[in-house]
Amino acid sequence: MESKAKLLGHPIHQMLIVFPLGLLATAVIFDIIYLTADRPLFAEFAYWLIISGIVGGLIAAPFGLIDWASIPRGTRAKRVGAMHGIGNVIVLLLFAISAWLRYPNTVDSPTLAYVCSFVGAGIALFTAWLGGELVDRLGIGVYDGANANSPSSLHRVGVPR
Repeated sequence: MESKAKLLGHPIHQMLIVFPLGLLATAVIFDIIYLTADRPLFAEFAYWLIISGIVGGLIAAPFGLIDWASIPRGTRAKRVGAMHGIGNVIVLLLFAISAWLRYPNTVDSPTLAYVCSFVGAGIALFTAWLGGELVDRLGIGVYDGANANSPSSLHRVGVPR
């Protein structure tokens, strides 16, 4: 099934999702630099990258929801899409908690702020893989003849469905 939310013929969700993924991943990298090199400017950058990533995620989410709503019920794609969406809500909540814990002093943040962002990044890796599974394996959003019940891409490498 093709995306229901398009701009100039391309799925909007797929265009927008690169921003929050990149911004939040870069925030984690800057956190690691701050924590290992004690460079306060990187803590400040990480905070603003998190804020930007959350905004980007909130902008991308409705377009993903529009596409998910049009996936046929009872299909593997509907289940994968639900896990992808719910997982990304959790990712945004973890990063929002991280940002809240960092404010107003981004340099002397509690350890929990970093734990939330690192756990959020780990979950984001999984939800990004799920998004790739939807698009690349199942053809959701890009191919009108998509097979919404194709087996997992991991099935090919010996991992059971």
